[in-house]
Amino acid sequence: MKNKYIGIILLVVGVALAVWGYSVYDSAASQVTRALSGDAPLEAWAGMVGGGICILIGLLKIK
Repeated sequence: MKNKYIGIILLVVGVALAVWGYSVYDSAASQVTRALSGDAPLEAWAGMVGGGICILIGLLKIK
């Protein structure tokens, strides 16, 4: 039962991280940086990848 609660928390945190990462990736400053240098901010990738990992672990804990 405790694993199910941890899984739900990880899902919520993972979705929040993924949304935050996408928001950083899609911001105006990030678009200018990508246009000039071709690189996306590290914070964006960390948020999206970290969110995906949290979602995956959360789903595994719920089952």
